[in-house]
Amino acid sequence: MDYHDIYDTAAPVFLLRLAETPPLQRLRRVGMNCGCEYTDFPRFRGLQRYTRYEHSLGAALIVWRFTADAAQSISALLHDVATPPFAHVVDFMRGDYLSQTATEDDTAALIRNSAEIGAILDSLGLTAAQVEDYHRYPIADNDTPRLSADRLEYTVGNALNFCFADRAELAALFADIRVGENEAGQSELVFRTEACAARFAALALDCSRVYVSDEDRYAMQRLSELLRDALAAGVLEPDAMRGDEESVIASVCRDESFDKRWADYCAMHRILRAAAPGPGGAWRRIDAKRRYIDPYVAGRGRVSALRPELGKAMRDFVSVPLDAWLLGV
Repeated sequence: MDYHDIYDTAAPVFLLRLAETPPLQRLRRVGMNCGCEYTDFPRFRGLQRYTRYEHSLGAALIVWRFTADAAQSISALLHDVATPPFAHVVDFMRGDYLSQTATEDDTAALIRNSAEIGAILDSLGLTAAQVEDYHRYPIADNDTPRLSADRLEYTVGNALNFCFADRAELAALFADIRVGENEAGQSELVFRTEACAARFAALALDCSRVYVSDEDRYAMQRLSELLRDALAAGVLEPDAMRGDEESVIASVCRDESFDKRWADYCAMHRILRAAAPGPGGAWRRIDAKRRYIDPYVAGRGRVSALRPELGKAMRDFVSVPLDAWLLGV
């Protein structure tokens, strides 16, 4: 997608140099929709390609826009550098899908082992320790449901891609954001106006419903099983999960049985729901991480308190049961 101009800032040369290094370029071939975009479910069919590279560069641009700080911006750029093919599907493989942190396990090591990244950091007088953990910078990342550059970026990208909002509206919402002090006295990206905060929160909630939809959860679970079995059978080498999606798919499809499983995965177009698993078929019951954003309005408080109907929608979202049995066909 071509949407970074929404963030109303030019990338400094050092970010562009880092973006050209092999670890960042690999992310051009890792998607943001965790393999769902390869299925035939209507929500994901025909999506524009939205990659971890675009997300990472977007997050870095947001941090640069609001801090003009090289270390913080680079930390945002590199926060997904270790993300494997199909991203959070690996969390399903490792049983970590409720916290979704497994994708960050190798971040520090990858940064420290990259000669290209190291040389650029040296030229800026920075160390790997200053950029390998974006959680230390509250504008780049903070505790949910606060607004950070990471959450802001993937909400903008997905809202545009899912056609929940157009570029003009997203640019107007972004223009309403500044760095402020939240109720805990900490720095946070905050909105100037209640109306913009409420609209953004509603868009984020629309995206969140997609992230935990039956189609999304089921697709990620089934893909995790396919990859797990391919690794166990030796069809995929462990190092393949440090590569890109094109290479993984090519390896899987060289094996006749796994080629069929991949084709069946891609052909899924509808979800059946039941209170108990039916006879035959790959019925699954799958929980999910429920992520949402409750923006702070400068000097006034969280939008969930200012707009009670939004607060109720957020509470309803996090409490909705995800206990149906699902079957993709």
